[in-house]
Amino acid sequence: MPARKPSTVNRSFKVADQIQRDLTELIARELKDPRVGMVTVQSVEVTPDYAHAKVFFSVLVGDPVACELALNQAAGFLRNGLFKRLHIHTVPTLHFLFDRTPERAADMNALIAKAVSSRAKDD
Repeated sequence: MPARKPSTVNRSFKVADQIQRDLTELIARELKDPRVGMVTVQSVEVTPDYAHAKVFFSVLVGDPVACELALNQAAGFLRNGLFKRLHIHTVPTLHFLFDRTPERAADMNALIAKAVSSRAKDD
């Protein structure tokens, strides 16, 4: 399989970045589903043919499972909003996935803080 040109890879990153920015705005302003709370779009991964995009998100307030379901049900509506904003031939089908990275980071920070405080007590 031939290696992709750097310009193709850069374009893919640019498209993913633009999708991330546009989705953040669309979700905040256009989506009225009460199951979707305060959502942060963490990252977007676009397939090389732009047919599909995985959208990783976190939730500040609300149930992540219900939010993921609501976002996936609204994927067509959000994709339609992207059609109006993006100037590319193919707007990808959106697949929303809850990203547990911020949650895990907070857990790790708590563990580190606990270890540091117990070490300080020992000294």
